[in-house]
Amino acid sequence: MKTRMIMSVCLALLVASGLGAAGLKVGSTVENFTLKTVDGKDVQYAELAGNITVLTFIATQCPISNDYNERMKAIYADYHPKGVKFVFINSNHTEPAAEVKQHAASNGFQFQVYKDPGNVVADMFGAQFTPEVYVVKGGKVAYHGRIDDARKGEIKDHSLRNALDALLAGKAPAAAETKAFGCTIKRVKVS
Repeated sequence: MKTRMIMSVCLALLVASGLGAAGLKVGSTVENFTLKTVDGKDVQYAELAGNITVLTFIATQCPISNDYNERMKAIYADYHPKGVKFVFINSNHTEPAAEVKQHAASNGFQFQVYKDPGNVVADMFGAQFTPEVYVVKGGKVAYHGRIDDARKGEIKDHSLRNALDALLAGKAPAAAETKAFGCTIKRVKVS
């Protein structure tokens, strides 16, 4: 009886925290949505997307997300010239737009980082971590998960690069779903 009660409480906490949220799965259609520039202007996903679009949820204060800054810049530099579009999203309500703008500038990002007020986009996708990646091809999620398998040290699985290489070659990624890891997205509390 005690075990059953503990399991029920844990399940309720998972659902309440959003960790049980389904979100978009591989094969799901991505509908248009609105983000904000760090200067407060609305921008539609449809304006940013291409045939292949990488959406990456990142943070300014997460040490794991920050460990990936150089790798994200390298992936952008390697794949943007091949026509891949990139949308970097900060959904943390604890990180204001001015901080996101400063973080992007101080890290030399050559790409825009957009704010997701109220975690609407993170909730739609079911994103839980920073960094966490969704690759969309032809309007459908083709890959979801991590950038690679090593926060620090030797990388054995270049998950995102492998997925992009496959998609650019007209194939489905061998591993369309990998386990993302990082800091949890700091969501707005629902009262």
